[in-house]
Amino acid sequence: MRIFFCGVGALGSTTAVLCRNLPAELAFADHDRVESKNLLAQAYTRQAVGRNKAEALKLQLHNFHGVKAEAFPVRLEETNIATVAGSADLLVDCLDNAPGRLLVSAYARETGTPLVHAGLSGDGMFGLVRWDERFTPDAADRPGQPTCEGGEHLPLIGLVCATLARVIQDHLADGIRRDAMVTLTGVRTTAEGETGGL
Repeated sequence: MRIFFCGVGALGSTTAVLCRNLPAELAFADHDRVESKNLLAQAYTRQAVGRNKAEALKLQLHNFHGVKAEAFPVRLEETNIATVAGSADLLVDCLDNAPGRLLVSAYARETGTPLVHAGLSGDGMFGLVRWDERFTPDAADRPGQPTCEGGEHLPLIGLVCATLARVIQDHLADGIRRDAMVTLTGVRTTAEGETGGL
């Protein structure tokens, strides 16, 4: 089993760390570099500043936990997604922009690869974990809008990441596709075929 994380910022990096014990190979794609401001909301150490995020996460998982992973320090694009994500058994979308999410979704649908999305509202009031067949990305209120600068939404980030890791774990164990709405007051989940969708 190979889990491919598309974007390893706040949600992707933290969820990947929580998935380190799963019976699966982990792989990451991200073109960004770790900045000092990322350290408050993302799973990177000070030593990672200046490194590519995918490479830094791969190194940290190996050094701290003995977990081997694969890193792709690239921006996912139509010209490279099949090459980079081609061996994935599960795609995890933690990107922070609608064009990237649409690209990953189109690839998943074309190849039949399961895809789960995770995202935070810009105001930090809620987060979503939703499987591709029930997900529609929305645009940011303004281009490049940050949702987790300075660690201000860290408790919500932690809840969303823990929920996403559990959704991935459950899917690996029994194939279930559970969606979740996450707020600071709780997590409401709905599985495929259940009523009361999110």
